Amino acid sequence: MNKVSEFEIAPLRSLDDFLLESARFQIPNVNDLEKWGKRVSSNLLYYQSNYFLMSLIIFVIVGVIHPTKMACGFVVTAVIFMVFSYITNERFAAAQFKKKHPIVSLLLILAGCYFVAYMLKSLLVFLFGILLPISATFIHSSLRLRNIKNKIVNRVENLGLKRTPMGIFLEQLGLDQEGF
Repeated sequence: MNKVSEFEIAPLRSLDDFLLESARFQIPNVNDLEKWGKRVSSNLLYYQSNYFLMSLIIFVIVGVIHPTKMACGFVVTAVIFMVFSYITNERFAAAQFKKKHPIVSLLLILAGCYFVAYMLKSLLVFLFGILLPISATFIHSSLRLRNIKNKIVNRVENLGLKRTPMGIFLEQLGLDQEGF
């Protein structure tokens, strides 16, 4: 069997199970990091579709509230990433340009700093739109107690009977899923 046919999207869990009446929440024991980590990983695997949908909704809400700032923040982030990528990949060319044209290089650096400072609000709104869903996911997965169904589904995932996006992501991070 090839890897693509084993890939499966996790089902969306009910709102009652995810957040409402049957959900049980408790502050994790911060002194037992292993148990807390297992709880977080287990919930990330079990509720992954819910977390994806929740993250998408939060990102869209932030985007609807501040559409221009989100778009500008995305552009600023993309420009910063492209400039950083170019400079790290073409280090020699950038150093040569700096030696040949020191005043132009200084002006470009100052213009870049001004651009980032001018667009800082937009950049912060965009980063907030990304980090708020990540924070909400981590808080929910830390506080939500595991149930029997959660543990059984995670055992099936660990046995390799099915592979979900979050399982592959956690595997790539090198997190040991044994014992969930």
